Amino acid sequence: MPRAVGPLAEALARRAVLLDGGLSNQLAAQGCDLSGDLWSGRVLAEQPDQVVAAHTAYARAGAEVLITASYQVGYEAFAAHGHDRAETTALLRRSVRLAARAAEAADQEVWVAASVGPYGAVLADGSEYRGRYGLGVRELAAFHRPRVEALLAAGPDVLAVETIPDTDEAEALLTVLAETGAPAWLSYTVADGHTRAGQPLREAFALAAASPQVIAVGVNCCDPADVLPALEAAASVTAKPLLAYPNDGSFWNATTRTWHSPEAPAPWPTHAWRTTGARLVGGCCRIGPDRIAELGADVLRH
Repeated sequence: MPRAVGPLAEALARRAVLLDGGLSNQLAAQGCDLSGDLWSGRVLAEQPDQVVAAHTAYARAGAEVLITASYQVGYEAFAAHGHDRAETTALLRRSVRLAARAAEAADQEVWVAASVGPYGAVLADGSEYRGRYGLGVRELAAFHRPRVEALLAAGPDVLAVETIPDTDEAEALLTVLAETGAPAWLSYTVADGHTRAGQPLREAFALAAASPQVIAVGVNCCDPADVLPALEAAASVTAKPLLAYPNDGSFWNATTRTWHSPEAPAPWPTHAWRTTGARLVGGCCRIGPDRIAELGADVLRH
């Protein structure tokens, strides 16, 4: 079956759409080595067939959107590991092509979402869970602009602007999106009713409310318990479709580079998420294909 031919925004106006799960945990499950600062970007560079296999696992689980392996790919970080700008640009474009290959082999229509991760992700020090990097909006826009341009050149269906920890970075990315005119979703990582940088969620979501490029807003890579309050805050300031793809409730320790799991699995009140306006629903870190299949059976029937 070919990739989805209509815009994702049109599908969201009609129904819920199932996202994939965590790419890095699936790559690890396939035996890939994600050690080092480049994380999944290393697999993208050295084992592209493994990336296709991970995307394919999610497509077979029913995922209707595949998010590319570009989250941690940045020019400065890859330069430190011997990749020049041309090589990094090629890797960003490769990430879209690999997801497209899996999408085109799927049994259902599948959209390809090019991941635009936060500045903190390329630092490999947990900064995406803190924000406030000491950079201004203009500097952050300059960081993201060439990445976005490289991804768009490969023809994704939508940009996944994800795991954004603060409103400064969101403002920078919205500036870049306005320059390109490309459709995108904007997803914050949140905790305790605020962005990871501590800003009120209503203020954060209001930034995207007037952006014609943003087709959905919401949260990802957060505790499932933080999803519903965040969606309610978003719904209070925008009528855009909402999205939610949390992790399993684990905490990332950047010093030891390990996840600390919750004592008990966190509940996923997906019906409440859907009632609040969530149309894009899936999983992030530590959520694999089996859980996505279960989620699809739950979410898509409501």
